[in-house]
Formats: sequence, C-alpha cells, structure tokens
Amino acid sequence: MTTLKLPGKSAPADSATHKPVRRGDPAKRSRLTPPVKATPPAPAPSAAPAAKPRATEQSRPARTRDAEPRPYSARQPKSATPDSRQAPARGIQIDGNKRSAETRDRPSRGNPERQQVERRQPEPGRDERSPFQRRAAQAHAKDPAQGRDTPRRGGKVRDGFEQGSFNQDRASNPMFAPKPVASQPDLPRLSKRMAELGLCSRREADEWIVNGWVKVDGAVVDTLGTRISPDANIEVSKQAQQHQSEIVTILLNKPVGYVSGQAEDGYEPAIVLIHPDNQWEEDPVDKVFQRGFLKGLAPAGRLDIDSTGLLVLTQDGRVARQLIGEDSTTEKEYLVRVEGELSEQGMRKLNHGLTLDGVELKPAKVSWQNEDQLRFVLREGRKRQIRRMCELVGLHVVGLKRVRIGSVTLGKLPPGQWRYLRQGERF
Repeated sequence: MTTLKLPGKSAPADSATHKPVRRGDPAKRSRLTPPVKATPPAPAPSAAPAAKPRATEQSRPARTRDAEPRPYSARQPKSATPDSRQAPARGIQIDGNKRSAETRDRPSRGNPERQQVERRQPEPGRDERSPFQRRAAQAHAKDPAQGRDTPRRGGKVRDGFEQGSFNQDRASNPMFAPKPVASQPDLPRLSKRMAELGLCSRREADEWIVNGWVKVDGAVVDTLGTRISPDANIEVSKQAQQHQSEIVTILLNKPVGYVSGQAEDGYEPAIVLIHPDNQWEEDPVDKVFQRGFLKGLAPAGRLDIDSTGLLVLTQDGRVARQLIGEDSTTEKEYLVRVEGELSEQGMRKLNHGLTLDGVELKPAKVSWQNEDQLRFVLREGRKRQIRRMCELVGLHVVGLKRVRIGSVTLGKLPPGQWRYLRQGERF
C-alpha cells in the first residue's frame, strides 16, 4: 500500500494528529470500473537553484533551462499499460517530483509504440501447418475411423488434434505393424539345436552366431532366430572352441552359513569364497586365477544354508544344462545324519512313493550308511527336498553333506576351499 503526503499552504500545527490519505481497499472497490489514481496538486515554486547536471549530461540531448521539470504525476502510471516495467536505477532516489537527470532523460521502457510487435500474417496460399498436422489431416481425410493414428497424450485442438474414434483391431487397422511370422515355425532354431547337441548353451550359441563362428551345411549363419533342419550339419569355428576353452568350472566345498545363490537374510553368497587365498594347495590344474573367471560364474545347483559339501560354479552353459536342466538325469549323492525312528514302510516311501507340492517324486536310492546316517542318491533337486522327505516319514535332519555329482566326487577338498574341474573330469 502506498502512502502519499499532500503538501499544502496551511499544514496543521500538530503533525501527530494528521492522518495520511490512503487508497481505497481494492477488495471493496468495484471490479467493473478501472482504478482511479489521485493526482497530487502541483508543488509550490521553490527558490532553490536547479541541480547541476552531471558529467553524463554532455552525451545526452541538451535541454533548455526555462523548461519546467515534468511533474511526478505526469508520468505514465505503472498500471496503465501491461508492458510498463520502468524502475529507477539502483542507487537513485526519487523525492516528490524531482528526478535525477540520468533517469529523467532516459526514454521510457514501457512505451507501447516501442514494444508493440506486429503479428506475422500468413501468406495467402501457403500451408502454415506443421508436418504432423498435415499427415494427420491426410490420414483423417482417407478414412476417419481407420486412418487416424493413436491419440497422443495432451493433444490440443490448436495443434491440429481432432478427437475421434480409433480402430483397435490389429487385423483391419493399418496403423498397427504386422507381427513377424516365422518362415518355418515347425523347424527348431539354430541356438536351441546347438544346445540340444551339447555344443554350448543357448546364450553362448547366440554370441557365436552373431560373431559368425557357426556354419550350417557349409554356409555361415550370423542371423539370430534362424531355423534349420534337425538333420543339418553344424560346424563351429576354432575361435568359438578357443573361447570355450577359456571358461572355467570350479568345485567348492561349501561350509555352513553360506547360501548358494544371491545373498539373503544377512548370509553371504558362496561365490565370495572364490579367491586365490582359498584355492586348494593340492589342485592338480596349473592355471593362474584371473578376475575374469568371476564374470558369469553361477552355481549349477543349490545347497541350503545349513548344508555342506560339493557345490559347482561354472561359466559353461553345457555344464549348467547337464546338472540343472529340465531333462537332467545326473545323480547327486548325499550323506544325511538324522534323528528318530524309521520303519520299513517309511524306508520304502523314501525310495519311491512320496509327493511334494502335489508332484510325485522320482525314484530315489536311500539306504543306511551307519546307525544314524542315511545315504541318498537323487536325480532331481527340489527346494529342501531331502529335509522335507525325512519329515514325511518322521525323521529330523541334523546334518546334510553332498559328496558326489555325477562322476565328480568331493574327495579330500577341505571345507571353504575350491579347485578347478580337471580337463578329463565329466559329470
């Protein structure tokens, strides 16, 4: 709120009782009529000499001495035009109707004639629409129902957006791209066929195909998703064989307190034990450990936190497929220490006849190893399978140790240490 002092000839003696004149409350003023700003009367002539112009006055147009200074009320009000943004320069004070020469001689920045910009008028016969608007208009002219593109979010009428129905039928709407159709859907893909033959994993097969390391019937195939005949002759180049020889498979004697896969519930994964300091001193494989061996190294199978024994970690997709594939038949041998009594009928159920999660288990080989220890040989590996099997026949598992996978045994490998899979070893 601005307070204006009204100078007069007969000012009251008591200035404390004098009340300043204030504007009307904007909230009580009618919105239909523009605000009227009071104009103070012209000040009384002063006998004080005019202020001496500054040195900067020499570079500006000369003014006559007889010209009267423009009164403060004659200035254009700040709210008169929306473009007026004139403000006094920093450090210059305005007192009543007196302004400094620098501010007084500067042209008004809020001059409507100076700031008004004429709108560019479109040329007659010229299409001012954007390319998107032209394409949308052409498509809509062909078929209002099917020719429209999918409505964009935030479409505006001013941008050429026209609301209308959209045909969502992929068969009749040309805006939908047709799905790719396999040329011969009954034939297997090359990567899948290579995995079935045991050449490599499907992931490795995709990498080899892209690199041009695979030949089918003498011709190089470098396109993913290529389908081939089941009887086709597949050849792998020496580069692929060399790449495959560089990948490793590691055997670890997992101790209690480590999980097989990702860390969970504060327990570390078993892969943290794969370190040069933990390599078995009697490892027959003469290979220097490299950090690249940890890339893509994953467990092929699992052991519970409370279980110990042989755990396989490999970069070879063939090994992983052989051990944990859907059609895997590799035997896994366990020594299980139990508590409780086992009847003859319970022993028969352990060998065959139990069901977990509504699925009948495959036949197993279960026998007594000694008075309190059982020997399990399984061809499948469900989650906590042995512990749950023992609970179904009234036994409690105290300790569990895996000692063999296929033809690879744990042997003398100490707990917490690891070794490489020898070149002649096969699961």
